[in-house]
Amino acid sequence: MTESAAGSPVNTPHSAKSPAPRAFPMSAVPAAPGRPKRVRVHHLREAKERGERLTMLTAYDYPTARIFDEAGIDLLLVGDSIGNAMHGQATTLAVTVDELVIAVRSVAAACERSLVIADLPFGSYEASPEQALATAVRMLKEAGANAVKFEGGKRVAPQVRMLTGAGIPVFGHLGFTPQSENLLGGKRVQGRGDDAAERLCADAVALQEAGAVAVVLEMVPAPLAARVTEILKVPTIGIGAGADCDGQVLVWLDMAGMGDWAPRFAKQFGQVGTALRDAARAYADEVRTGAFPDRAHSFLE
Repeated sequence: MTESAAGSPVNTPHSAKSPAPRAFPMSAVPAAPGRPKRVRVHHLREAKERGERLTMLTAYDYPTARIFDEAGIDLLLVGDSIGNAMHGQATTLAVTVDELVIAVRSVAAACERSLVIADLPFGSYEASPEQALATAVRMLKEAGANAVKFEGGKRVAPQVRMLTGAGIPVFGHLGFTPQSENLLGGKRVQGRGDDAAERLCADAVALQEAGAVAVVLEMVPAPLAARVTEILKVPTIGIGAGADCDGQVLVWLDMAGMGDWAPRFAKQFGQVGTALRDAARAYADEVRTGAFPDRAHSFLE
């Protein structure tokens, strides 16, 4: 994900005199004037086949999503991480469907190119395939998502199968699954040991067979993530899972350096928090001294 964007072919008719279409990285795909080429589900597997890395970030609002869309990020995940990243909660468990619908709607409205994925929050899909379908329909119909994501392996394969049958793309999520944090004993690396590794591989295959279009691997030993990536035909998206996944995802606040702390696996590619704090201080200083607003920022007539 940090190395290159993923690709898709140019789908334009060509005559015998025209050269055959060639593959482009998705961030450089030619499009109609004024319109970027939309990332679609089939582009994900095509990217894996070409060995091109997929880029994913979380997004929770319109202005941030617009920036990431313009930057060429392939996939935007409106995650239940909104709970601890944006709402100040200790975990993701308190996030509701209604809260995510609003966030997804804002992100979807901003995107011309990125594929928008909505998390299904805790308690909104586990009970039955029918419950999962009802929640996913809201995410697509009310909020404008292109796909949904939820946690679990074999136990949620029926949910994946029902949603896929209804025409809703599903991203799986294995390894450390934050909604199960209480059962897992906290934020711990998953898949260590032969038995745990075999279970994770079996879960990944079950998700693929049920119709999942990609699988997120979170806090998984890098060799195991590489093994899962090799086994699956669909892409893997890693977060704390090493460099051999087909793509990478980070919570955008960690990626951009919004706080003083970030997880071990999250590289800070900027210091947005510092820049924002400095801007706020500069604004406050000019207001207090009377320097702002000046004549250039006032209506004089």
